[in-house]
Amino acid sequence: MKVVHLIFLLLSPVLLAQPVIPISKTPLKADGFIGVDAFTNMYYTANMELHKTGVDGDFVFSDLQLGPITSVDILNPLNVVIFYENTNTVVLVDNKLNEIERINFNTLPGFLNISTATNAGNNRLWVFNVDTQQLELFNYRTLTNTAVSQPFSGTLLSQTSNFNYCYVLTENKVRAFNVYGSLLSEIKVDGFINVLQQDERVLGVKENSLYYLAQISEGTTKKYPEAIKIPLPQITIKDLSLTQEFLYIYDGKNIHTLKLTHPKK
Repeated sequence: MKVVHLIFLLLSPVLLAQPVIPISKTPLKADGFIGVDAFTNMYYTANMELHKTGVDGDFVFSDLQLGPITSVDILNPLNVVIFYENTNTVVLVDNKLNEIERINFNTLPGFLNISTATNAGNNRLWVFNVDTQQLELFNYRTLTNTAVSQPFSGTLLSQTSNFNYCYVLTENKVRAFNVYGSLLSEIKVDGFINVLQQDERVLGVKENSLYYLAQISEGTTKKYPEAIKIPLPQITIKDLSLTQEFLYIYDGKNIHTLKLTHPKK
């Protein structure tokens, strides 16, 4: 029985990984693909500008003085977060890419030098403080920040978040935090360059492949026995995004839309 049980454990990641379903392929000329929101509007960057196209219309946000766009968080399409690392600035824009608010972290009473900024909801941002090497919650209404993590060892490679959790990838770990500042989990990884979240599932990108890493539900982390590779078509992953059950992969020329099925429990 022990042998059978061991074989099952070894094979279970393969059995759990369900194939994706190709939906469409759309040409796109862009510097970077951001993603598709819940209303099927597409966001991308070109010539240091943010573009949005779709059912809401075509819109552009541009401020070349801020430099190249480092990241864009479209978790809330009514309050899109644009981060410019070179100028340590975040710009919040609405669903027509009109500027709502601008936060220059260089001019705050308590200077913050950050390398990431993603939406945490309730007038807050998840930011990574470069000087302290800590993840923090920054309230842009009260201009206050709260340290969420202990100082990290290693280099921050990727950050993704929703209104409940923030996931941070370094060279050998993915750390998951909640909005109350609690460390929920540390997942050992190796060779991953990007981390994404889909509802309660944590996914990672490694060597042009996508993997399920863990599932977090009501503060409890279910770690898979090993990273579960998702069987994808032969597509070069330049950028990718997850919206609900749809996976969008940009290969530098086309957006490939695929339907992603969840791993079986």
